[in-house]
Amino acid sequence: MKLRWLSYLGVLVIVAAGVAIGPASATHVRQLSVQEVKSALDKAPSIREKGFFLVDVRTVEEHDTGAIPGTDVNIEYREVAKRHKEIGASLDDHIVVYCQSGKRSNIAADTLTELGYKNVYNIRGSMNAWLQAGYPLAGGRR
Repeated sequence: MKLRWLSYLGVLVIVAAGVAIGPASATHVRQLSVQEVKSALDKAPSIREKGFFLVDVRTVEEHDTGAIPGTDVNIEYREVAKRHKEIGASLDDHIVVYCQSGKRSNIAADTLTELGYKNVYNIRGSMNAWLQAGYPLAGGRR
């Protein structure tokens, strides 16, 4: 009985070690504040030469109401796996994603990392935080 208990304990330790090692070695999505994104956009030589791809993962209808200036493409978060090549980024390029609140963009960012993209960022609070900060929009409402 004691031997069986020690066997279970050994298996538990091995499983726990695997769980602890797994996420640490996986690529994770980094979070950016709207202030960091705005600062990067302001410092860029031009909206096209900003050093990262900016992706709106909201619906087309949401995107049409206004987007963060410099947005390169609008791909709904559910379509990112199928349409990621439309971003135009290599696996090493920096990609910043946003939605309305940050939830869908986190899902899209996870999808991109699963596809092999190494430098994926989510805007914390996304459009809600952008608007709350009083930053301008491109297109749609102002």
